[in-house]
This record gives sequence, C-alpha cells and structure tokens, in this order.
Amino acid sequence: MSNQNRQILVTCALPYANGPIHLGHMLEHIQADIWVRFQRMRGNQIYFVCADDAHGTPIMLKADQMGITPEQLIADVKEKHYADFSGFNISFDNYHSTHSEENKELSVSIYKKLKENGFIKSRTISQLYDPEKGMFLPDRFVKGTCPKCGAQDQYGDNCEVCSATYSPTELLNPHSVVSGATPIVKESEHFFFDLPSFESMLKDWIHSGSLQQEVANKMKEWFEAGLQQWDISRDAPYFGFEIPDAEGKYFYVWLDAPIGYMASFKNLCKRENIDFDCFWKKDSQAELYHFIGKDIMYFHSLFWPAMLEGANYRKPTNIFVHGYVTVNGEKMSKSRGTFIQAATYLKHLDPECLRYYYAAKLSNRIDDLDLNLDDFVQRVNTDLVNKLVNLASRNASFIQKRFEGKLANKLEDETLFNEFVAQSEPIATYYENREFGKAIREIMALTDKANKYVDDKAPWIIAKEEAREQELHEVCSMGIQMFRVLMGYLKPVLPKLAERSEAFLQSELTWDSLSAPLLAHNIAPFKALFSRLDPKQIEEMIESSKQENAQLNTQAKKEEKISENPTALSTNFEPVEPEISIDDFAKIDLRVAKVIKCEAVPESKKLLKFQLDLGFETRQVFSGIKAAYNKPEELEGRFVIMVANLAPRKMKFGMSEGMILSAGTGGEDLYLLDVDSGVQPGSRVG
Repeated sequence: MSNQNRQILVTCALPYANGPIHLGHMLEHIQADIWVRFQRMRGNQIYFVCADDAHGTPIMLKADQMGITPEQLIADVKEKHYADFSGFNISFDNYHSTHSEENKELSVSIYKKLKENGFIKSRTISQLYDPEKGMFLPDRFVKGTCPKCGAQDQYGDNCEVCSATYSPTELLNPHSVVSGATPIVKESEHFFFDLPSFESMLKDWIHSGSLQQEVANKMKEWFEAGLQQWDISRDAPYFGFEIPDAEGKYFYVWLDAPIGYMASFKNLCKRENIDFDCFWKKDSQAELYHFIGKDIMYFHSLFWPAMLEGANYRKPTNIFVHGYVTVNGEKMSKSRGTFIQAATYLKHLDPECLRYYYAAKLSNRIDDLDLNLDDFVQRVNTDLVNKLVNLASRNASFIQKRFEGKLANKLEDETLFNEFVAQSEPIATYYENREFGKAIREIMALTDKANKYVDDKAPWIIAKEEAREQELHEVCSMGIQMFRVLMGYLKPVLPKLAERSEAFLQSELTWDSLSAPLLAHNIAPFKALFSRLDPKQIEEMIESSKQENAQLNTQAKKEEKISENPTALSTNFEPVEPEISIDDFAKIDLRVAKVIKCEAVPESKKLLKFQLDLGFETRQVFSGIKAAYNKPEELEGRFVIMVANLAPRKMKFGMSEGMILSAGTGGEDLYLLDVDSGVQPGSRVG
C-alpha cells in the first residue's frame, strides 16, 4: 500500500474496568503498538486510541461490595491500567473511558439514528429477578442445577459438565449469585437491534477482503446458524447510560463499549483540533483498524459494522484478530503463577524483553502464542545481548579510543551495506502485513551477517598491527553502520533501546534515513544498552505472581460473602424441596461403590472420570467435582454412594452410568458422602 497521504486510526479492545491488566492483554497492545510505531516511522498520519470499558453489572456490584461509587472504582482502575500500558511503552495518543460525555453523546445519537431508521424493535421478555437485591439477573449471575444432566453449580447460560446451552429460566433450583436468594420470573420490556436486517450487507463485507480469512469463515458459520435480534437494553439498577425516553432502561454495555472507540478519538479531536468526521463519515478515505482478541470477534465483525451501517457511519477497514497467550504450553494459571499481571512483570523484567519475544512469534493469523519462559530467556539473551548490542559495543570501543569517537569517512564494504539497506522494503512489507515474526527473522539474519563480518575482519587483531590504522577505522565504523540499520529496523519493537541507541549514535533513526551511512560522524561514548536476563528473575516473578494471585483469591472469596442478607450467603443453603412420599423415595436405588480408578477429564474444567466397583458389576461415572479434588488418584480405594438406577446418559466424553452423591455449595465446596469401614461394594443404602 502506498505510504503517501495515508490517514489511519487504530484502536485496541477496551479492557474491562474491574480487574488488572495481564500478559494476555499485553499481546494485543504490543502488537498494535508495533504496527503504529512502524507507520509513524514511515511518515503516515496515524492516531492510536483506547479506553476502559467502564459499564455493566459486574462493576456496579463490585463497587457496592467495596463500599465506593462505580465512578470511583473505574477512576482507580483506569489509573492502574494506564500505568501498566505506559510501563510497556504503549504509545496511545489518547486513553479515555466509556463513562464519558463524548461516549454518552455518541451512544444516544447512534441509538436515535438506528431507531429512526427502523432498526430498533421492542418486546416483552421473561427474566429471572432477584427479589432481595431488586434487580434482574444477567445469565452469569444465576447458578443452579443443569436441566439437561443434573450437574450442580452451573451458570444460567450453559453447563460446563455436559456443554448444554439453555435459558436461565430453565435452571433447576436457581439461586442469585448476588444475594443467594431464589429468583423469580418477571416480565420486562426490552429493546432489540435488528441484526438480521443487515445480513446482505454483512455477507458482502465478508467477501470484500476486510477480514482475516479465519474470521470470514467463522462469520459464515454464524450466518448458517441464523442471525438473531440483539438485546441492547438492561433494566435498572445498572451502571451505564440511560436510554432516551425509556425510564429505568439502560444501554447494554456491549452497545456503548465499541462506540467508546469513537468517543476516545472524539476526545482527542477536541484536544488536538483534529477533524473527527474525516475519519468516521460514511465516505471517509481514512483507514480504520481494530486490534482485538478472538473471544470478542463475534461482536466486532457482526454487531459493530451493522450498527455503524445503520447509523450512517463508515465501517472498519479491517479487524485484526489475534489468539490467546499460553505460558509454557498451558493456559495461564493463577496457582502456578503463570497468570502474570503486567504490574508484576514490570517489577522484575524489562518490558522490551516481552515486546521482542511477542514480536518474534507474532503472525497475521489467529494462532495462540506460547510464552515459553526458558525460550524467552534464551532468545532475549542470544538475539538482543549477544548479537545486537554486542555488535555495537565491540566496535564502539575502538572508535572511541583510537579515533576520538568519529566514524570513518567511507564504507569499508559498500556492497554489504547496500545489502542491508536493500532489505528495507521487504522488512517494511512484513511490518505492514503484521508478519512481525518474519520481520524479526530477517533482521536477525542480517545481524548474523554483521557479526560474521566483524569476526572475519577481527579488528582486535588489526589493532595490534602497525600500518593498519585506516583499515581498523573503516572496519569498526562498518560495524557501527550495520548496527544503526538493524536498530532502525527494530525501532517499532524496541522503542526504548532505540532511544538509547540514538543517543549513542547521535542520530535519529527514521526509516528513510537508514539508507544513508553516517560518514565522518561523531558518536557518543558507548554505555551499556541492554541487560542480560537472569533465570532467577523469572523465578522471582513467578513466585510474586503466585502470592499476588493467592491474595486476590482470598479477597474475592471475602467479597462473595458480603451481602445485605448475611444469612443467605454465609450459609448458602438451598431451600428444601417439596415433600415426597416414602414410595417416591423407594424408587431411588442408592448403592455403596468402591472407586477402582479416578482421573481428570483434560477437556473439561469440572469433570472427574470414575470406574466404580458395585460388587456385581463395574460402572463408569462422570462427576463434576474436579475443583474440590485436584488429586483424583487419591480417591482410588475409597467408598462412595451412588444412584445406581439413574438412566445412563451419553456425554461428550463418554457414557455416564449413574450419579455419585456429594454435598456442598459447588466448586471447591463439595464433599463426597462416605460410609463406615466394613461395608461391601454393592450394599444398598436406605
């Protein structure tokens, strides 16, 4: 793409304002920042904005638990978020909040345009309502027994045991996560965005090249499933913007959150006197890019472009979707200390180490990225310390001591220098296409050539021989010239190292200037540019992360018990079921079973797989008690009580031939029922 007169606006997904930034968040923001910094080096007009996503029920409830206002909570969190991003050298032009006047103004305006154009519908729906808190309950704030498989402690929208999806009103024995009360069904008028009206437009957009192929393919699946109208309203109490002419109704957080991109930019426009319409009007020639994670591409590639179209705004040029971060090949874990907060990382390690490692592994696909901590240390030390910085240090000492800090007035190997410069456009293309890993590989290949040149020339030997002073000057200057080009190519990735290098070189690193060598140019005395990573730093970071996560878990458990109805949460007992007769009870065949084998189901968050000896036969049973028993092998040999005449049910992981009895509120609070010693497998309970 031509680099002349490009106007570009870039955004990252908005972090939710009720928790800390972690290294998963940082993948996206680093990826976007590298791309933005590259565009700036190329001379393009580019703006980079983001904001905190500051609305919704979770924020309202957390503020209530903490005894502060939602406004105070989001202000405190925003300050921490911005400090984390600044610590990683993320170069936002503006970092705002969705709880802003600009966002309120735009959200109301867009809603009114959608309504005027016939894209807002209303109808009455039935929802679960917490009679103690006086609020309608979002799906994730209701728990109960799965209506499909009978698993306890399941959320109101899907079962983590059998993978079934359902409505919260279908849950058995539901209770409010907020108060512990039994919710009631209550009707309420809601407003819906008519997404199906935009099916034709969205299908055309898929084939326009505006999306990565993986995203386009996923969109086809959503069309096959059928687009549905989208509920954009929530009932009071709710922290957000009230819907015009609808008292007690608020915009659902996912309506005003993406509008927050526009609001953050509008806030910048006011401050910097930028033309907002030039970037957002329907016929805008500016480029608009959203960097997001794959978990939210449904909203960004369906609802967001449809909303913009319906309100007569331009659609994104592209939505750049990335995968998740794993650590050492596994999902980030709080117990293992690999769920690492940005602030924790910054206490122990240079942020540019992570910027470089992420860049070295990033592509323009939606692949997950693994942060292998051993490889992380080795790659940073090998590439940045041993190869790149060492190239400068071992040549700079000769220039300073023997030639008063002045580089030679000619290139020792013009052909080699031109080879380095010739890679400018291929590397630029990799950056432009977000193929950062390929760019890093090309740059490191050049770094190897530069070091081979120095090794072959051996200036330390030349320096010992008479009449070779000019040769020494030119060879060492050549090493510095190559370092300068390499550092220029890496400037989008390593801005602070580039800044220190510019001070050493006494020259600004711009993309266009790299092709002209610094001849007869004075450089500053060399100072250490980068520090080697010590594996002990990683160990200390992991240990700190474990401790911090343990403290957060303890605090979270305390907060869960805070309620206006302490009895409901401190006991958390479910109400007694309606009476049954002795004949009803006699239909249940309870038996003692011996655990022959017990193992975790890797694909499930909750399930353990049991092989049970019933005396007269062996049964396989799946039980959702994984959180309570993290060493399932220790259950082997134990006696349990099971429902032996429960109809077998086919599950995702195999056939379950009964149900093991346990007591508790769910999650880690579950306890298997036990029997005294001497009992035999198969004995009837009753």
